[in-house]
Amino acid sequence: MANQQDPPSHGINDLTKQAQVVVVMVPLPAQGHLNQLLQLSRLILSHNIPVHYVGATTHNRQAKQRVHGWDPNAAANIHFHDIEIPPFHCPLPNPKAKIKFPSHLQPVFNASSQLTKPVSMLLRALSCKARKVIVIHDSLMGSVIEEARFLSNAESYTFHSVSAFAISLYEREREGKVIEENVLFPRNTPSLEGCFTDEFADFVDCHYSKYQKFNTGRVYNTCKLVESAYLDFLEKDTIKEGIKHWALGPFNPVTIPESSKKQHFCLEWLDKQAKNTVIYVSFGTTTTFDDEQIKELAIGLRESKKKFIWVLRDGDKGDVFNGEERRTELPKGYENSVDGLGLVDWARRDEIVTSKIVGSAVNRLMASTEGDEMRKRAAEMGESVRGSVAEGGVSRMEMESFIAHITRKNSIKYKYGHRKQSLCCASEKLRAKESVSLLINCNKEGYSSSWSHKRFRTNNLRGRKRVDKF
Repeated sequence: MANQQDPPSHGINDLTKQAQVVVVMVPLPAQGHLNQLLQLSRLILSHNIPVHYVGATTHNRQAKQRVHGWDPNAAANIHFHDIEIPPFHCPLPNPKAKIKFPSHLQPVFNASSQLTKPVSMLLRALSCKARKVIVIHDSLMGSVIEEARFLSNAESYTFHSVSAFAISLYEREREGKVIEENVLFPRNTPSLEGCFTDEFADFVDCHYSKYQKFNTGRVYNTCKLVESAYLDFLEKDTIKEGIKHWALGPFNPVTIPESSKKQHFCLEWLDKQAKNTVIYVSFGTTTTFDDEQIKELAIGLRESKKKFIWVLRDGDKGDVFNGEERRTELPKGYENSVDGLGLVDWARRDEIVTSKIVGSAVNRLMASTEGDEMRKRAAEMGESVRGSVAEGGVSRMEMESFIAHITRKNSIKYKYGHRKQSLCCASEKLRAKESVSLLINCNKEGYSSSWSHKRFRTNNLRGRKRVDKF
Protein backbone atom coordinates (compact mmCIF):
# COMPACT_ATOMS: atom_id res chain seq x y z
CA MET A 1 0.00 0.00 0.00
CA ALA A 2 1.65 3.12 -1.28
CA ASN A 3 0.45 5.39 1.50
CA GLN A 4 1.89 3.20 4.23
CA GLN A 5 5.42 2.49 5.33
CA ASP A 6 6.83 -0.98 5.85
CA PRO A 7 6.41 -2.44 9.35
CA PRO A 8 9.53 -2.20 11.49
CA SER A 9 11.97 -5.08 11.23
CA HIS A 10 13.33 -6.51 14.49
CA GLY A 11 16.39 -8.64 15.08
CA ILE A 12 17.70 -10.83 17.85
CA ASN A 13 18.71 -7.81 19.94
CA ASP A 14 15.01 -7.04 20.51
CA LEU A 15 14.54 -10.27 22.48
CA THR A 16 14.91 -8.63 25.87
CA LYS A 17 11.52 -9.11 27.43
CA GLN A 18 10.38 -12.33 29.00
CA ALA A 19 7.37 -13.63 27.07
CA GLN A 20 5.02 -16.38 28.16
CA VAL A 21 4.39 -17.63 24.62
CA VAL A 22 5.96 -16.56 21.32
CA VAL A 23 4.99 -17.65 17.82
CA VAL A 24 7.43 -18.15 14.94
CA MET A 25 6.09 -18.11 11.37
CA VAL A 26 8.10 -19.86 8.65
CA PRO A 27 6.44 -19.46 5.23
CA LEU A 28 7.33 -20.98 1.87
CA PRO A 29 8.78 -18.22 -0.36
CA ALA A 30 5.80 -17.84 -2.72
CA GLN A 31 3.25 -15.02 -2.57
CA GLY A 32 0.17 -17.02 -1.58
CA HIS A 33 2.11 -18.63 1.26
CA LEU A 34 3.89 -15.47 2.40
CA ASN A 35 0.68 -13.46 2.52
CA GLN A 36 -1.39 -16.08 4.31
CA LEU A 37 1.05 -16.50 7.17
CA LEU A 38 1.48 -12.73 7.46
CA GLN A 39 -2.29 -12.38 7.73
CA LEU A 40 -2.36 -15.16 10.34
CA SER A 41 0.37 -13.25 12.20
CA ARG A 42 -2.00 -10.29 12.41
CA LEU A 43 -4.75 -12.45 13.89
CA ILE A 44 -2.48 -14.05 16.49
CA LEU A 45 -1.01 -10.67 17.36
CA SER A 46 -4.52 -9.45 18.22
CA HIS A 47 -4.35 -11.86 21.18
CA ASN A 48 -1.24 -10.05 22.50
CA ILE A 49 1.10 -12.87 21.52
CA PRO A 50 4.45 -11.77 20.01
CA VAL A 51 5.01 -13.06 16.49
CA HIS A 52 8.35 -13.62 14.73
CA TYR A 53 8.13 -13.80 10.93
CA VAL A 54 11.19 -15.48 9.39
CA GLY A 55 12.34 -15.45 5.80
CA ALA A 56 14.90 -14.36 3.26
CA THR A 57 15.23 -10.58 3.13
CA THR A 58 13.73 -10.29 -0.34
CA HIS A 59 10.68 -12.41 0.54
CA ASN A 60 9.97 -10.56 3.78
CA ARG A 61 10.09 -7.35 1.77
CA GLN A 62 7.67 -8.85 -0.75
CA ALA A 63 5.24 -9.92 1.98
CA LYS A 64 5.27 -6.48 3.63
CA GLN A 65 4.90 -4.49 0.41
CA ARG A 66 1.95 -6.54 -0.84
CA VAL A 67 -0.02 -6.79 2.41
CA HIS A 68 -3.53 -5.41 2.07
CA GLY A 69 -6.62 -4.82 4.17
CA TRP A 70 -4.79 -3.66 7.30
CA ASP A 71 -2.20 -1.15 8.39
CA PRO A 72 1.19 -2.89 8.82
CA ASN A 73 2.38 0.04 10.97
CA ALA A 74 -0.06 -1.14 13.63
CA ALA A 75 1.78 -4.48 13.83
CA ALA A 76 4.82 -3.29 15.77
CA ASN A 77 5.10 -6.62 17.58
CA ILE A 78 5.60 -8.62 14.41
CA HIS A 79 9.36 -9.17 14.48
CA PHE A 80 10.63 -9.62 10.93
CA HIS A 81 13.86 -11.62 10.79
CA ASP A 82 15.45 -10.79 7.43
CA ILE A 83 17.95 -13.51 6.56
CA GLU A 84 20.44 -13.04 3.76
CA ILE A 85 20.77 -16.18 1.69
CA PRO A 86 23.17 -16.88 -1.20
CA PRO A 87 21.99 -15.83 -4.69
CA PHE A 88 19.76 -18.34 -6.47
CA HIS A 89 18.75 -18.81 -10.10
CA CYS A 90 15.73 -16.64 -10.89
CA PRO A 91 14.34 -17.57 -14.34
CA LEU A 92 11.29 -16.02 -15.96
CA PRO A 93 8.12 -18.15 -16.07
CA ASN A 94 7.75 -20.22 -19.22
CA PRO A 95 4.28 -19.70 -20.75
CA LYS A 96 4.82 -22.64 -23.12
CA ALA A 97 5.86 -25.18 -20.48
CA LYS A 98 4.31 -28.62 -21.00
CA ILE A 99 3.43 -28.91 -17.31
CA LYS A 100 1.73 -25.71 -16.15
CA PHE A 101 3.06 -25.95 -12.62
CA PRO A 102 5.34 -22.91 -11.98
CA SER A 103 8.56 -24.91 -12.18
CA HIS A 104 10.55 -21.67 -12.56
CA LEU A 105 10.08 -21.24 -8.78
CA GLN A 106 11.88 -24.51 -7.98
CA PRO A 107 15.28 -22.80 -7.48
CA VAL A 108 13.86 -20.54 -4.76
CA PHE A 109 12.10 -23.49 -3.10
CA ASN A 110 15.44 -25.32 -3.02
CA ALA A 111 17.17 -22.21 -1.70
CA SER A 112 14.77 -22.11 1.27
CA SER A 113 16.84 -24.87 2.88
CA GLN A 114 19.47 -22.16 3.48
CA LEU A 115 17.20 -20.85 6.25
CA THR A 116 17.63 -23.98 8.38
CA LYS A 117 20.63 -22.93 10.45
CA PRO A 118 19.55 -19.32 11.12
CA VAL A 119 16.05 -20.53 12.05
CA SER A 120 17.53 -23.16 14.38
CA MET A 121 19.59 -20.53 16.16
CA LEU A 122 16.58 -18.23 16.47
CA LEU A 123 14.45 -21.01 17.98
CA ARG A 124 17.11 -21.77 20.57
CA ALA A 125 17.43 -18.10 21.47
CA LEU A 126 13.65 -17.76 21.86
CA SER A 127 13.36 -20.98 23.87
CA CYS A 128 15.64 -19.42 26.48
CA LYS A 129 13.42 -16.32 26.73
CA ALA A 130 9.90 -17.72 26.57
CA ARG A 131 7.94 -20.31 28.49
CA LYS A 132 6.79 -21.81 25.20
CA VAL A 133 7.79 -21.42 21.55
CA ILE A 134 5.11 -22.16 18.97
CA VAL A 135 6.35 -22.73 15.42
CA ILE A 136 3.81 -22.47 12.58
CA HIS A 137 5.51 -23.54 9.37
CA ASP A 138 4.40 -24.07 5.82
CA SER A 139 3.81 -27.73 5.04
CA LEU A 140 6.79 -27.57 2.64
CA MET A 141 9.20 -26.06 5.17
CA GLY A 142 9.33 -29.00 7.60
CA SER A 143 13.07 -29.54 7.30
CA VAL A 144 13.79 -25.86 8.05
CA ILE A 145 12.20 -26.05 11.52
CA GLU A 146 13.49 -29.52 12.42
CA GLU A 147 15.33 -28.06 15.43
CA ALA A 148 11.97 -27.40 17.14
CA ARG A 149 11.58 -31.06 18.03
CA PHE A 150 14.80 -30.98 20.06
CA LEU A 151 13.63 -28.12 22.30
CA SER A 152 11.77 -29.08 25.45
CA ASN A 153 9.48 -26.03 25.36
CA ALA A 154 8.64 -25.88 21.64
CA GLU A 155 5.73 -27.15 19.56
CA SER A 156 5.38 -27.12 15.79
CA TYR A 157 2.22 -26.85 13.68
CA THR A 158 1.89 -27.46 9.96
CA PHE A 159 0.19 -24.74 7.93
CA HIS A 160 -1.66 -25.74 4.75
CA SER A 161 -2.18 -22.97 2.22
CA VAL A 162 -4.44 -24.92 -0.15
CA SER A 163 -7.99 -26.16 0.36
CA ALA A 164 -8.85 -29.10 2.60
CA PHE A 165 -10.35 -30.72 -0.52
CA ALA A 166 -7.01 -30.55 -2.36
CA ILE A 167 -5.15 -31.96 0.66
CA SER A 168 -7.69 -34.79 0.98
CA LEU A 169 -7.23 -35.65 -2.67
CA TYR A 170 -3.44 -35.55 -2.34
CA GLU A 171 -3.48 -37.74 0.78
CA ARG A 172 -5.61 -40.36 -0.97
CA GLU A 173 -3.38 -40.49 -4.04
CA ARG A 174 -0.19 -40.50 -1.94
CA GLU A 175 -1.48 -43.61 -0.16
CA GLY A 176 -2.13 -45.24 -3.53
CA LYS A 177 -5.88 -45.39 -3.01
CA VAL A 178 -8.22 -45.22 -5.98
CA ILE A 179 -10.50 -42.16 -5.89
CA GLU A 180 -13.97 -43.66 -6.17
CA GLU A 181 -17.15 -41.64 -6.55
CA ASN A 182 -18.68 -40.83 -3.16
CA VAL A 183 -20.05 -37.90 -1.20
CA LEU A 184 -16.59 -36.34 -0.83
CA PHE A 185 -15.24 -37.01 -4.31
CA PRO A 186 -17.78 -36.56 -7.12
CA ARG A 187 -17.68 -38.40 -10.40
CA ASN A 188 -14.84 -37.37 -12.70
CA THR A 189 -12.80 -35.77 -9.92
CA PRO A 190 -9.53 -35.07 -11.76
CA SER A 191 -6.36 -36.82 -10.67
CA LEU A 192 -3.30 -34.87 -9.51
CA GLU A 193 -1.17 -37.00 -11.82
CA GLY A 194 0.77 -34.78 -14.19
CA CYS A 195 0.10 -31.60 -12.20
CA PHE A 196 3.60 -31.38 -10.72
CA THR A 197 7.07 -31.67 -12.17
CA ASP A 198 9.14 -34.63 -11.00
CA GLU A 199 11.50 -32.28 -9.16
CA PHE A 200 8.67 -30.65 -7.23
CA ALA A 201 7.13 -34.05 -6.43
CA ASP A 202 10.48 -35.08 -4.93
CA PHE A 203 10.59 -31.80 -3.00
CA VAL A 204 7.12 -32.51 -1.54
CA ASP A 205 8.13 -36.03 -0.52
CA CYS A 206 11.22 -34.71 1.20
CA HIS A 207 9.66 -31.78 3.05
CA TYR A 208 6.01 -32.74 3.55
CA SER A 209 5.73 -36.46 4.10
CA LYS A 210 8.90 -36.86 6.17
CA TYR A 211 8.16 -34.29 8.88
CA GLN A 212 4.38 -34.51 9.41
CA LYS A 213 4.65 -37.02 12.27
CA PHE A 214 6.63 -34.61 14.45
CA ASN A 215 3.91 -31.93 14.53
CA THR A 216 1.30 -31.29 17.20
CA GLY A 217 -1.39 -30.08 14.82
CA ARG A 218 -2.42 -28.62 11.49
CA VAL A 219 -3.71 -25.15 10.65
CA TYR A 220 -5.82 -24.37 7.56
CA ASN A 221 -6.80 -21.16 5.84
CA THR A 222 -10.34 -22.37 5.30
CA CYS A 223 -13.69 -22.27 7.05
CA LYS A 224 -15.72 -25.17 8.44
CA LEU A 225 -18.83 -23.69 6.86
CA VAL A 226 -17.23 -24.39 3.48
CA GLU A 227 -15.12 -27.55 3.96
CA SER A 228 -16.26 -29.30 7.13
CA ALA A 229 -16.60 -32.68 5.37
CA TYR A 230 -12.98 -32.64 4.15
CA LEU A 231 -11.67 -31.36 7.47
CA ASP A 232 -13.44 -34.24 9.23
CA PHE A 233 -11.94 -36.65 6.69
CA LEU A 234 -8.41 -35.36 7.37
CA GLU A 235 -8.90 -35.42 11.13
CA LYS A 236 -10.03 -39.05 11.07
CA ASP A 237 -6.89 -39.95 9.13
CA THR A 238 -4.66 -38.56 11.90
CA ILE A 239 -6.68 -39.44 15.00
CA LYS A 240 -4.25 -42.23 15.99
CA GLU A 241 -1.33 -39.79 16.02
CA GLY A 242 -3.29 -37.37 18.22
CA ILE A 243 -2.84 -34.54 15.71
CA LYS A 244 -5.34 -31.70 16.13
CA HIS A 245 -6.82 -29.63 13.29
CA TRP A 246 -7.98 -25.99 13.20
CA ALA A 247 -9.76 -24.19 10.35
CA LEU A 248 -8.99 -20.53 11.11
CA GLY A 249 -9.84 -18.89 7.78
CA PRO A 250 -10.35 -16.71 6.02
CA PHE A 251 -7.16 -14.97 7.13
CA ASN A 252 -7.56 -11.96 4.85
CA PRO A 253 -9.79 -9.23 6.34
CA VAL A 254 -13.38 -9.54 5.10
CA THR A 255 -14.10 -5.91 5.95
CA ILE A 256 -11.79 -2.97 5.27
CA PRO A 257 -11.41 -0.34 8.02
CA GLU A 258 -12.40 3.19 7.08
CA SER A 259 -8.82 4.35 7.66
CA SER A 260 -7.67 1.97 4.88
CA LYS A 261 -10.25 2.96 2.29
CA LYS A 262 -7.79 4.35 -0.27
CA GLN A 263 -8.12 1.86 -3.10
CA HIS A 264 -6.78 1.01 -6.50
CA PHE A 265 -8.66 2.87 -9.24
CA CYS A 266 -10.15 -0.44 -10.47
CA LEU A 267 -11.93 -0.91 -7.12
CA GLU A 268 -13.10 2.70 -7.12
CA TRP A 269 -14.52 2.10 -10.57
CA LEU A 270 -16.12 -1.16 -9.42
CA ASP A 271 -17.93 0.58 -6.56
CA LYS A 272 -19.74 2.74 -9.15
CA GLN A 273 -21.12 -0.21 -11.13
CA ALA A 274 -24.51 -1.81 -10.65
CA LYS A 275 -24.60 -4.99 -8.58
CA ASN A 276 -23.89 -8.28 -10.41
CA THR A 277 -22.83 -6.60 -13.66
CA VAL A 278 -19.03 -7.04 -13.64
CA ILE A 279 -16.92 -10.13 -14.37
CA TYR A 280 -13.69 -10.47 -12.38
CA VAL A 281 -10.90 -12.41 -14.09
CA SER A 282 -7.69 -13.39 -12.25
CA PHE A 283 -5.46 -16.44 -12.33
CA GLY A 284 -3.27 -15.74 -9.30
CA THR A 285 0.44 -15.10 -8.86
CA THR A 286 1.89 -18.28 -10.38
CA THR A 287 -0.04 -18.69 -13.67
CA THR A 288 1.44 -17.51 -16.96
CA PHE A 289 -0.35 -17.46 -20.33
CA ASP A 290 1.25 -17.27 -23.75
CA ASP A 291 0.36 -14.49 -26.19
CA GLU A 292 -2.21 -16.55 -28.07
CA GLN A 293 -4.05 -17.52 -24.89
CA ILE A 294 -4.11 -13.88 -23.78
CA LYS A 295 -5.53 -12.86 -27.15
CA GLU A 296 -8.26 -15.52 -26.94
CA LEU A 297 -9.23 -14.47 -23.43
CA ALA A 298 -9.33 -10.83 -24.46
CA ILE A 299 -11.65 -11.48 -27.39
CA GLY A 300 -13.81 -13.83 -25.33
CA LEU A 301 -14.34 -11.17 -22.67
CA ARG A 302 -15.25 -8.65 -25.34
CA GLU A 303 -17.75 -11.05 -26.88
CA SER A 304 -19.45 -11.56 -23.52
CA LYS A 305 -20.56 -7.93 -23.80
CA LYS A 306 -20.16 -7.59 -20.03
CA LYS A 307 -18.08 -5.15 -18.04
CA PHE A 308 -15.05 -6.80 -16.51
CA ILE A 309 -11.89 -6.32 -14.51
CA TRP A 310 -9.08 -8.52 -15.77
CA VAL A 311 -5.90 -8.84 -13.72
CA LEU A 312 -3.39 -9.58 -16.47
CA ARG A 313 0.07 -10.52 -15.21
CA ASP A 314 2.78 -13.14 -15.50
CA GLY A 315 3.54 -15.43 -12.59
CA ASP A 316 5.95 -14.18 -9.94
CA LYS A 317 9.64 -14.94 -10.20
CA GLY A 318 11.57 -16.34 -7.28
CA ASP A 319 12.73 -12.81 -6.48
CA VAL A 320 10.11 -10.30 -7.63
CA PHE A 321 12.55 -7.40 -7.21
CA ASN A 322 15.29 -8.91 -9.36
CA GLY A 323 15.85 -8.41 -13.07
CA GLU A 324 13.63 -8.19 -16.08
CA GLU A 325 9.96 -9.00 -16.49
CA ARG A 326 8.10 -10.27 -19.51
CA ARG A 327 5.90 -7.56 -20.96
CA THR A 328 2.71 -8.94 -22.40
CA GLU A 329 1.48 -7.15 -25.51
CA LEU A 330 -2.25 -6.61 -25.35
CA PRO A 331 -4.35 -6.90 -28.50
CA LYS A 332 -4.55 -3.72 -30.55
CA GLY A 333 -7.24 -1.37 -29.35
CA TYR A 334 -7.37 -2.64 -25.78
CA GLU A 335 -8.36 0.19 -23.45
CA ASN A 336 -6.58 0.20 -20.09
CA SER A 337 -8.24 3.16 -18.44
CA VAL A 338 -10.64 3.99 -15.65
CA ASP A 339 -13.49 4.51 -18.10
CA GLY A 340 -12.76 1.61 -20.44
CA LEU A 341 -11.60 -1.42 -18.45
CA GLY A 342 -12.56 -3.54 -21.41
CA LEU A 343 -11.99 -4.18 -25.10
CA VAL A 344 -12.94 -2.00 -28.07
CA ASP A 345 -13.85 -3.37 -31.49
CA TRP A 346 -10.46 -4.20 -32.95
CA ALA A 347 -10.59 -7.68 -34.53
CA ARG A 348 -12.09 -8.98 -37.76
CA ARG A 349 -14.99 -11.32 -37.12
CA ASP A 350 -13.27 -14.26 -38.80
CA GLU A 351 -10.46 -14.08 -36.22
CA ILE A 352 -12.57 -14.67 -33.13
CA VAL A 353 -14.41 -17.92 -33.70
CA THR A 354 -12.91 -19.74 -30.71
CA SER A 355 -13.25 -16.86 -28.31
CA LYS A 356 -16.75 -16.07 -29.52
CA ILE A 357 -17.75 -19.44 -28.06
CA VAL A 358 -16.14 -18.47 -24.76
CA GLY A 359 -17.82 -15.07 -24.77
CA SER A 360 -21.21 -16.54 -25.63
CA ALA A 361 -20.89 -19.10 -22.85
CA VAL A 362 -20.11 -16.35 -20.34
CA ASN A 363 -23.01 -14.26 -21.64
CA ARG A 364 -25.47 -17.16 -21.39
CA LEU A 365 -24.31 -18.06 -17.90
CA MET A 366 -24.61 -14.47 -16.65
CA ALA A 367 -28.15 -14.21 -17.99
CA SER A 368 -29.39 -17.74 -17.20
CA THR A 369 -31.31 -19.24 -14.28
CA GLU A 370 -28.20 -21.24 -13.47
CA GLY A 371 -26.23 -18.01 -13.31
CA ASP A 372 -28.82 -16.48 -10.99
CA GLU A 373 -28.63 -19.52 -8.69
CA MET A 374 -24.84 -19.44 -8.74
CA ARG A 375 -24.79 -15.76 -7.75
CA LYS A 376 -27.33 -16.43 -5.02
CA ARG A 377 -25.25 -19.28 -3.58
CA ALA A 378 -22.11 -17.16 -3.76
CA ALA A 379 -23.85 -14.30 -1.93
CA GLU A 380 -25.15 -16.63 0.78
CA MET A 381 -21.74 -18.27 1.16
CA GLY A 382 -20.04 -14.89 1.33
CA GLU A 383 -22.39 -13.73 4.06
CA SER A 384 -21.82 -16.94 6.03
CA VAL A 385 -18.04 -16.65 5.75
CA ARG A 386 -18.14 -13.02 6.88
CA GLY A 387 -20.22 -14.13 9.84
CA SER A 388 -17.75 -16.91 10.64
CA VAL A 389 -15.04 -14.41 11.64
CA ALA A 390 -17.41 -12.23 13.66
CA GLU A 391 -18.00 -12.60 17.40
CA GLY A 392 -19.45 -16.07 18.01
CA GLY A 393 -18.73 -17.23 14.45
CA VAL A 394 -17.29 -20.66 13.76
CA SER A 395 -13.86 -19.42 12.58
CA ARG A 396 -13.63 -17.03 15.52
CA MET A 397 -14.33 -19.92 17.91
CA GLU A 398 -11.74 -22.05 16.11
CA MET A 399 -9.19 -19.27 16.59
CA GLU A 400 -10.04 -19.00 20.29
CA SER A 401 -9.64 -22.77 20.59
CA PHE A 402 -6.25 -22.61 18.87
CA ILE A 403 -5.03 -19.74 21.05
CA ALA A 404 -6.18 -21.58 24.20
CA HIS A 405 -4.31 -24.68 23.03
CA ILE A 406 -0.97 -23.03 22.27
CA THR A 407 -1.03 -20.99 25.50
CA ARG A 408 -2.02 -23.88 27.78
CA LYS A 409 0.23 -24.39 30.79
CA ASN A 410 0.37 -28.17 30.96
CA SER A 411 3.70 -29.79 30.09
CA ILE A 412 4.67 -30.49 26.51
CA LYS A 413 5.29 -34.04 25.36
CA TYR A 414 7.64 -34.80 22.52
CA LYS A 415 8.52 -37.77 20.43
CA TYR A 416 11.92 -38.48 18.98
CA GLY A 417 12.18 -42.00 17.64
CA HIS A 418 9.03 -42.70 19.73
CA ARG A 419 10.79 -41.63 22.97
CA LYS A 420 9.91 -38.67 25.16
CA GLN A 421 12.60 -36.06 25.25
CA SER A 422 13.81 -34.02 28.23
CA LEU A 423 16.83 -31.81 27.72
CA CYS A 424 18.94 -30.50 30.58
CA CYS A 425 17.65 -26.99 31.32
CA ALA A 426 21.06 -25.55 32.26
CA SER A 427 22.74 -26.96 29.17
CA GLU A 428 19.87 -25.80 27.02
CA LYS A 429 20.15 -22.24 28.33
CA LEU A 430 23.88 -22.30 27.69
CA ARG A 431 23.37 -23.49 24.13
CA ALA A 432 20.67 -20.85 23.60
CA LYS A 433 23.03 -18.16 24.87
CA GLU A 434 25.69 -19.34 22.44
CA SER A 435 23.11 -19.38 19.66
CA VAL A 436 22.25 -15.73 20.36
CA SER A 437 25.91 -14.75 20.06
CA LEU A 438 26.35 -16.77 16.90
CA LEU A 439 23.21 -15.38 15.31
CA ILE A 440 24.30 -11.80 16.03
CA ASN A 441 27.70 -12.64 14.53
CA CYS A 442 26.10 -14.23 11.47
CA ASN A 443 23.83 -11.22 10.94
CA LYS A 444 26.89 -8.95 10.98
CA GLU A 445 29.22 -11.01 8.82
CA GLY A 446 26.88 -13.07 6.64
CA TYR A 447 25.36 -16.28 7.91
CA SER A 448 27.60 -18.52 5.81
CA SER A 449 30.54 -17.99 8.19
CA SER A 450 32.21 -21.42 8.33
CA TRP A 451 33.40 -20.84 11.91
CA SER A 452 29.89 -20.01 13.13
CA HIS A 453 28.40 -22.99 11.36
CA LYS A 454 31.07 -25.35 12.67
CA ARG A 455 30.48 -24.17 16.25
CA PHE A 456 26.70 -24.43 15.88
CA ARG A 457 26.82 -27.87 14.31
CA THR A 458 29.04 -29.09 17.16
CA ASN A 459 26.63 -27.76 19.78
CA ASN A 460 23.69 -29.15 17.87
CA LEU A 461 25.17 -32.63 17.70
CA ARG A 462 25.87 -32.61 21.43
CA GLY A 463 22.22 -31.88 22.10
CA ARG A 464 21.07 -34.64 19.80
CA LYS A 465 23.44 -37.17 21.41
CA ARG A 466 22.07 -36.24 24.81
CA VAL A 467 18.55 -36.94 23.51
CA ASP A 468 19.60 -40.27 22.01
CA LYS A 469 21.19 -41.42 25.26
CA PHE A 470 18.07 -40.51 27.16
